[in-house]
Amino acid sequence: MAKSNDLVVFTLDEQRYALRVSSVQRVIRAVEIIPLPKAPEIVLGMVNVQGRIIPVFNIRKRFRLPERELELSDQIVLARTSRRTVGLVVDAVSGVLELSESEILSPDDIVPETEYVEGVVKLKDGLVLIHDLNRFLSLDEERTLDASLNIDG
Repeated sequence: MAKSNDLVVFTLDEQRYALRVSSVQRVIRAVEIIPLPKAPEIVLGMVNVQGRIIPVFNIRKRFRLPERELELSDQIVLARTSRRTVGLVVDAVSGVLELSESEILSPDDIVPETEYVEGVVKLKDGLVLIHDLNRFLSLDEERTLDASLNIDG
């Protein structure tokens, strides 16, 4: 059984990022992303996964990484926020890290003023930034996404 501090690690442009295992539903291969009119700039579009429409976030834009076209080798991490299931396009999922809470550092000293980073793990070969998907979108972006998906609330 997964512990709350187990992490799913993925890469974007050689940098490692992570989400808590408890928020990840599954990982799928890259599929066509359908544009979502009037969605926030941070939303690439949507995918249909077993009849469910899931918005896909452009995490490259949020992390200020170079934009690039979707590649066949890319993967989409389906994860649950407090409001919805979302997709994140990543270069690759590299595995699961099992950590004690003491191994997860506060982001304040390493990546200050980055509200969507909830922790940092120092490994021998670099850092892993742990993301809080519940803080990934601003309130305005949430409202705009709701409107573009025709969701009341």
